[in-house]
Parts: sequence; structure tokens; C-alpha cells
Amino acid sequence: MSLHCLRVYLEKSYREALDLLSEMPQILGEIGLDTADLPDHSTLIKWFDRIKTALWRVLLRLSAQLHEPSGHAAIDATFFDRENAASTTVAGRITGFRHSKQLLSSTQKAKPFWTFIVRPRNATTHNGWQVALRNAGDLASLAADKGYDWMDLRDKLREEGVRPLIKHREFRPIDHAHNARIDGPRYRQRAMCETVFSTIKRTLGDAVRARTWYGEFRELVLMCAVHNIKQSLKQ
Repeated sequence: MSLHCLRVYLEKSYREALDLLSEMPQILGEIGLDTADLPDHSTLIKWFDRIKTALWRVLLRLSAQLHEPSGHAAIDATFFDRENAASTTVAGRITGFRHSKQLLSSTQKAKPFWTFIVRPRNATTHNGWQVALRNAGDLASLAADKGYDWMDLRDKLREEGVRPLIKHREFRPIDHAHNARIDGPRYRQRAMCETVFSTIKRTLGDAVRARTWYGEFRELVLMCAVHNIKQSLKQ
């Protein structure tokens, strides 16, 4: 898992990352390896599939615990290119599809580093509940835009003791009134999650290269964990 984190941090392919690490004995020593212990790149690829998703989730949660959570979070969908997994030839051109992921991130003032969960399917309102439920015990409030306008989601959050800060789609005057009440300093910090997305894409890449949906999911969990660790080292 440490080798995979270093691969993501270096923004290199499996083969290139191992070649670089073979010239970094001090870095390898920190994780208890010698140059002779480095596996072949094909072995590293196979083990990426063999390590269970539950372990990647544990890594993500531990990386989030390196920081002091604010208890206030925002959820939104972000898009990553699927360079290898979903490329197709259209009129002689290679076209990469964009795949939607949902991320839950902290809105702690000036420190949007607490990225918790990704969802490997198309972003929908109903998936938002599945993302939020996993972390409901750590949250005091959850902010979201009008794409998550679902009364059942608000009710379920309240049952878990989480205050929903979710804008209503405006069809009636009452919807405008609800939104005016929600629009405050806490809701406006929702934009922090966009900062998290932008930082991850600029520093760790904006594409996933796994050929399976669960591989894409693990790649994003790994990217978020590396992001959390990098932010903790800057403090």
C-alpha cells in the first residue's frame, strides 16, 4: 500500500515509479524495504486488485484522522477522465469518457483537506445518501447544492442528527423562502469542496486508468488518502 501511495505521489506509471524508487534507498528505508525488495511492476499491478477495498477505506479514514475535523462537510460530484477504461474510436479519433464521482469533504475554514468517500457510479441524489450515511456519526451539518434536492435525504440526515443545508429547486415561493433561510456562512463554505477537487486534480492528476469500476474507485480513494497525508505534512 505504501508503494502505491508513493506511485500516486510521484504521478508516475507502475514501471516508472519503481525505477525511481530503486534510486531512493532512504525513502524505501522509511517503509522497511531495500532496493532488492522492490517487486516487478506486474506484481504491483496484481496486488492493487488483490488488496480489498475495505483496507483502502481504512487507509482513507486514517489519513483523514491526521486532521482535526470540523464536523461540517459538503458533498458534490466531480468528474475524472477515464483514459484507458473507457476510450473508444469515433470517426478515427480516440475519445475519453468522463466519469462522475461523489466526494464528501470538510468545510473547515481555510483547510479543505478532509476528503472522505468516493462513489464509483454516476452521481445521483439517492447515491448522496449512501455517501453521507457512512460518515453521519462524524457530521454536524452537510451542505449540498440543488442537485441533492430530495426530502427523504433531508429527513434521513435529521434522523442521524445531521443538519441538512441543501438548497431547494425553486418551483414555488416557499422554495425561495427555504433557500433564503439556508443561505448563510455555513452553506457558503460549500465551495470548499470544489477547492479539494481542484487541488487533487492539479497535484495528483485528473484521470483514472483502471480498467474496472472498482479499480477506479480504489484509485480515487488512494488519491484522496495521499492528498490528506500531503496536507498534514504542510501544517
